[in-house]
Amino acid sequence: MNNQVQIAPVTESLPDFFKKTDYSKIVVIADIQTRRHCYPLVKPLLPAHTLVTVPNGEAHKNLATCEQIWDTMTKAELDRYALVLNVGGGVIGDMGGFCAAVYKRGIDFVQIPTTLLSQVDASVGGKLGIDFQGFKNHLGVFNLPRIVLIDPIFLQTLPPREIRSGFAEIIKHCLIADAAKWEEIRHKELDEQNWPDLIAHSVEVKKNVVEQDPTEKGLRKILNFGHTLGHAVETHFLGKPKGQRLLHGEAIAVGMITEGYLAHRKKMIDRQTLEQIEEFIFSIFGKVLIQSDDIGTIIELTRQDKKNRGREIRFSLLDGIGSCAFDVPVSSADMRRALEYYAG
Repeated sequence: MNNQVQIAPVTESLPDFFKKTDYSKIVVIADIQTRRHCYPLVKPLLPAHTLVTVPNGEAHKNLATCEQIWDTMTKAELDRYALVLNVGGGVIGDMGGFCAAVYKRGIDFVQIPTTLLSQVDASVGGKLGIDFQGFKNHLGVFNLPRIVLIDPIFLQTLPPREIRSGFAEIIKHCLIADAAKWEEIRHKELDEQNWPDLIAHSVEVKKNVVEQDPTEKGLRKILNFGHTLGHAVETHFLGKPKGQRLLHGEAIAVGMITEGYLAHRKKMIDRQTLEQIEEFIFSIFGKVLIQSDDIGTIIELTRQDKKNRGREIRFSLLDGIGSCAFDVPVSSADMRRALEYYAG
């Protein structure tokens, strides 16, 4: 599985891509935010195309929005030699890629990730999908984009909260694969981080893992550190009033602390390592208010996690800084302890 990723100004990479390709038609998918802030940077670089604008946010990453996209693609008479260009964050990349992957059994798509989160994680690796019946990424496929075009200039369009959310995945990549990089980032404030360097680093970490295990049969599961409880927390908070909902990275920050605690309970990391992790993550993300009434619901949501086997909930847990084990069974009682530890 070859993940083609190019980190360069989109003013160079996109015209270069179209010089080397010949598509019958092009559809651009953006959400309301990226249409306003990012599409204007891309539009002058594109041949004739149809633009599809969808509502923004995880709450709209579902079959109803896919139907809107497929309807536009069908009315535009896209054939199997057409291209879908996804301009947006992880939601657009996941959903737009999914729509392309199943339309007429699959047409080419290109990812232009515009958030830090999607540049360092969601756009790389060929995981595509949508949420279903409240479960995150419940329907999906593995299918690689033709290319991923990453340009750090899009970060200038983001509010600070979105930058912080994306940083969670950078932290994760360091914790599971690069102890030296972890030491480097944890001694800097958020606004002191070198984003172009960290984007390239995260892309390299993820590519190395994915190329060894494209369809997540083994090693690729380490990329889910922080995501078993993190996804459950994110899904639970999607049901809260809008002002209480969490961005993906904010939920993964909760997941990394709680799953760090699980690793410590299983004697995979020592107390000092756990404290180092939680001290840094709390300094960046603060603390999410998880009430005792939330805990049972969050645990129940882990039953739908894609790493599970039968009724066994399986986690990817650190066994040291820069190292991660996978398929570690965790009981509901231990998950409760971890969430209570976080809620403190």
